[in-house]
Amino acid sequence: MPGQPAPDRQGRRGGIGLGGAAAIGLGAAAIGGIMATQGANRLDDVRSRRQETREGDVTIIREPGRTIIRGDDDRAVIRYDETQRFRDLGLDTRSERRGDENVTIYNRPDGTQIVTVTDAEGRLIRRSRRERDGGEFVMIDNVRRDGPQARFAEEVVVLPPPQLRIPRERYIVDAERADERLIYETITAPPVAPVPRRYTLDEVRYSPDLRAHMRSVDIDTINFDSGSWTVTPDQAGRLRVIAQAVRQAVERAPNEVFMVEGHTDAVGADVDNLSLSDRRAQSVAEILTRDFAIPAENLTTQGYGEQYLKVQTQGDSRENRRVTLRRITPLLTGQNQQ
Repeated sequence: MPGQPAPDRQGRRGGIGLGGAAAIGLGAAAIGGIMATQGANRLDDVRSRRQETREGDVTIIREPGRTIIRGDDDRAVIRYDETQRFRDLGLDTRSERRGDENVTIYNRPDGTQIVTVTDAEGRLIRRSRRERDGGEFVMIDNVRRDGPQARFAEEVVVLPPPQLRIPRERYIVDAERADERLIYETITAPPVAPVPRRYTLDEVRYSPDLRAHMRSVDIDTINFDSGSWTVTPDQAGRLRVIAQAVRQAVERAPNEVFMVEGHTDAVGADVDNLSLSDRRAQSVAEILTRDFAIPAENLTTQGYGEQYLKVQTQGDSRENRRVTLRRITPLLTGQNQQ
């Protein structure tokens, strides 16, 4: 119905509370590092290698490749070193330390370079594309320009829900019922409401009000087994239509950034669900690059656990074990048009 607020898919647990997260500075959680190179293939593997510490009024849980931050209200978020996805894909990369920053350079076959800068804990600072003539375009700038870098609590942006003037099924599109034309239209559409300013990647990651400004595609053609992030070979082909739409969008605008969001059902511990959802998002992103040649630099991933249930049930639900694709370029640039 025209003029209705964007639908809210809030589950029983939201993101980490502002009070609990305020204790976390930029480098409180070691992300990636040595643990990122120690592969884990099952949830039991992940659980057995978790290391839990207390820092201020939050609990820091480090596991292979990821760090989970949980507040006293039992709400949690997950962070990771995204350059690990490039390495896991076997891409031609080299890394070097420059002062307090780590610089990873990916040499593309066409001669361009993708430069990813992270801090000592693996948090993304900037990603840019360097052309063969030396010109450089920043794709993701994760640094605030209006003052000191925010602590986590200040990265949560609260905005009024956007008023929808399109049908709900065109706002959140089910891939199973959509053709390539509709998926392409959805992932290239402008924001459904004006974007007040440019936002950092972290602000987009942690702010559902911001992400609600962009239409999305629920990739319900991929079914995950309970407790698993594996996409079986017979299911990987179901991403073809999604991949074709993304490839077309990237060919039109090479600096587009798409977020692959992972979700779980409400069964199990929130920490397990966050880890599962984040790994599901990465699995799909890796398939899009490895099997369908979607450039790795045009994708970013984030897990949300059970926060945004598609089916409102606390029981086992295959529909809730899914990933979602959303274009976030307008949020990163502050642009309101295509």
